[in-house]
Parts: sequence; C-alpha cells; structure tokens
Amino acid sequence: MTLKLNVIVTSTRPGRLGPKIGKWVADFAKENSDFDVELVDLADFDLPLLDEPKHPMMQDYQHEHTRRWSEVNAKADAFIFVSPEYNYFPAASTVNAIQTLHKEWHKKPAGLVGYGGVSGGVRAMQSTKILMTTVSMMPLPQEVPIPFVFNFLGEDGSFSPADEVQQGAKNMLGELQGWAESLKPLRAEAQQKAA
Repeated sequence: MTLKLNVIVTSTRPGRLGPKIGKWVADFAKENSDFDVELVDLADFDLPLLDEPKHPMMQDYQHEHTRRWSEVNAKADAFIFVSPEYNYFPAASTVNAIQTLHKEWHKKPAGLVGYGGVSGGVRAMQSTKILMTTVSMMPLPQEVPIPFVFNFLGEDGSFSPADEVQQGAKNMLGELQGWAESLKPLRAEAQQKAA
C-alpha cells in the first residue's frame, strides 16, 4: 500500500512565499519518492488560535475547521512542514497548527523545509522539532534549509532552488520513506490496543 505524505505550507500571512516553496516540495516529492503526495495549505483551513474547548487528545472537536484539519492529517503517514523563520522562531501559525491536534500526529515522521535569510530557517526548525516530539511525532534529523530564499525566485514568481537544496530534499525524502514504513506497524498496533 502506498504511503501518504502531506506537504504542509504553514505560513498564512499575506504576501507569503510558502505556497511557491510548498508546490516545489510537493512536485519534487512526487518525482523523487514513492509517496502519494498531497499539498496542504494551512491558509485554506482558517484555523484560529486554539479555539477548541476540549483537549486535542480527546479528539472531540466542536468546530468544522478543526475537524477538517484533523481529517486531512489523520490519513497521512508522514509530513513535510514548509515554514518560514520569524524572529529566530517558527511562525505562530506553525505552532498553532501542530498544537491544535494531538493523536493525528502520533508515531508519524516529519521532515522540515525552512526558509528565510542567512539562517535558512534552521533556528525555527530546531524549535519546531521540540514541539513535534511532545505530540509523539518523529522529526527527522535531516532538514532542508533554504537561505537567502529570495535569490531563488524567478521573475515570474516561480521557485527554483540551488542544487544543494534539491539534494538535501532528496536525502530527506529517503529518510522519511524509511521511517514512515517502520512506524506504520507501530501505529497499527497502538490502534488495536486502543480499540
């Protein structure tokens, strides 16, 4: 059975670069992995700041936006989060997107593609990994930083990264595939015990 990969664009602010980079990541994953890839744009979910009255672990969601966010991520076997760095930290929308759910992330691997200035999002990705572990996601050691992201935007607005970014993405996809295959039986076992 084909494993499902969600490429999640987490920036929601106007003028964001996330959709261009996310599209490149999703297209690259389709060409360089065996995953069934879905591009997921957080902006399409209108996810407010933690507005559910019950803890996400209960999965008793009261709002349609949360139910939609849960559904799209529950069916995934792995994730790539595409996120900018704001003030040495991930975007608030990235943090909120993860904290809104809980069990949907359990025992699933996650890769990170960060973008920004000189750091390429590395500092934000490190903070995001800490958050991911608290909801039992498995963040990969491999990550794909894109420094000086504006240098890779064409006049038509297209995104075309350096060869090193492409090689890093290819390596990350290989690791993601291996972890997704290894963790799937553990998730199935946990679901059987919970039933």
